[in-house]
Amino acid sequence: MQKTVSVAVMRQSDAETIRCGTSGRELMLRAGQGVLKSHAWKGPVAIVTGSGNNGGDGYVLALLLQERGIPCTLFLLSDRFSEDGRYYYEKCLQKEVKIEYFTENTAFFGYSEVVDCILGTGFLGDVTGLVATAIQRINESDAYVISVDINSGLNGDSGLSRLCVRSDLTASIGFYKHGHFLNQAKDVIGSLCNLDIGIDLFGECAYLVEAGDFKPIFSPRLQNSHKGNYGYIAILGGCAEYAGAAKLANLSASALRAGCGVATLIVPESIASSVSPYLLESTLATIPDEKGHILFDESRLDELLAGKKALAIGMGWGRSPENAKILEHILKNHRLSLVIDADGLNTLAEMDRELLKKTQCSVLLTPHLKEFERISGYSMAEIQGEPVGCAKAFAKENGVCVLLKGACTVVTDGTETLLINRGCAGMATAGSGDVLSGILAGLLGYSSVNPLTAACGAYIAGLAGELAEAEKNPVSMTASDTVEKIPEAVSLILKAIRS
Repeated sequence: MQKTVSVAVMRQSDAETIRCGTSGRELMLRAGQGVLKSHAWKGPVAIVTGSGNNGGDGYVLALLLQERGIPCTLFLLSDRFSEDGRYYYEKCLQKEVKIEYFTENTAFFGYSEVVDCILGTGFLGDVTGLVATAIQRINESDAYVISVDINSGLNGDSGLSRLCVRSDLTASIGFYKHGHFLNQAKDVIGSLCNLDIGIDLFGECAYLVEAGDFKPIFSPRLQNSHKGNYGYIAILGGCAEYAGAAKLANLSASALRAGCGVATLIVPESIASSVSPYLLESTLATIPDEKGHILFDESRLDELLAGKKALAIGMGWGRSPENAKILEHILKNHRLSLVIDADGLNTLAEMDRELLKKTQCSVLLTPHLKEFERISGYSMAEIQGEPVGCAKAFAKENGVCVLLKGACTVVTDGTETLLINRGCAGMATAGSGDVLSGILAGLLGYSSVNPLTAACGAYIAGLAGELAEAEKNPVSMTASDTVEKIPEAVSLILKAIRS
């Protein structure tokens, strides 16, 4: 796992590292050296600098490029400098590095690389004036664009921006920032690397998970084992208006391909005949309904959930007053791993949250932004602006694990926070959330609700989606394409674990 931090923690870590004896000047030198090593430079190079330490990194890079005979030009947006930045700027003057001031008429055509050293991670708000013009000129160039630490204009905590540099490479300094992954980050950062320059961590961090991190979940399977060793799970959902029986089948297929022993799909009696042709290895069970919506039948519900280790609930069960009765009964009377998704979250939003705090179930909530707004009370703007903080606070307050879906998924139990940077545009299609819920239920057949399990589910779903998109295309992909690639995704994870 790799650490990822908030802007405030990065600032604190930087300051404490300096206080402990490593000078800011030395850290700036290391940053410039790291950027130099991060790319095979061709030249000529344009380095666009602002007034802060981010600009100072650019002055160091200019000195190093000149030492190697690679032509470069510094384009200054300001004649103000940080203390350490001024030191290296004056060295650039001494070494006769070519320096120009950026104007509205400046363009970057003819350069092999353009380096963005304008704004650092501490920038907040929207870019304006000459800075906005510089960003536009960088984006208009045909050069290879490298952003130092973070793309200028991109919020280091949220990954949001109205205008920012679009980079081919972003070289993070010290630690990754949350904003390197969240919201718009994937659309403006081509590739990403982190440069360890000797800054110690002071404060909390989240972790970016990688395939090899899931070893605790995928322990070797014994030859002398059977389906019961890997868990009986259930999936409860569907209604007459649900978009398609095939999507319900995808849920149970996803669970089995994630490794559980037995998956039972529980649907309203009235739609069972339309679902059954799509099921192969899964078990189908029915529950009484009225006009296509599940009725709360306590004895039947208890019968169906007996012996189940995990339950995924709410996918496609629509809106009905009976849903709240079902969910409340499960929270009050059962002890299992409970994944609540889709319409289950809409049901939960209208219920007393004290049920979450008092339940004996281990609860995993899987909302997208709008669903999280409904259940949490945070506004959409608050969640987008601070997805890690909002998810963490809600999870801690309610004693649940939250998997907040997005371009980068946030998983937290209020103490540990993981980021999963997998998935693709082709997954923006009906049923992708159902596939994830099925995978999660399958994993919970032989694991427990915790951030690592939830992160594993999101990783499998995202990687399977990427594999499907590579074979198909982002326009024509369907959720069933992702389901087909789950085995390959799991194989890649197992390979990473063994290596």
